[in-house]
Amino acid sequence: MVEGIKWQKSSFSGGGGEQCLHVANHGGEILLCESDDPASIITTSPEKLAAFIAGVKAGEFDHLVG
Repeated sequence: MVEGIKWQKSSFSGGGGEQCLHVANHGGEILLCESDDPASIITTSPEKLAAFIAGVKAGEFDHLVG
């Protein structure tokens, strides 16, 4: 992961650390990376992340993890 960025992970990720999605706010952009591939970073806006989270809460993506 990029040093100097304060990454956060969900408490639902488990204790092992190998199944984690990390998120950070850096300069007004939202950064996402996976613990098993920390060099690959996805960048998005707070608005796009909020829309995605609303979709998750509404169950729109349940078929992907079931």
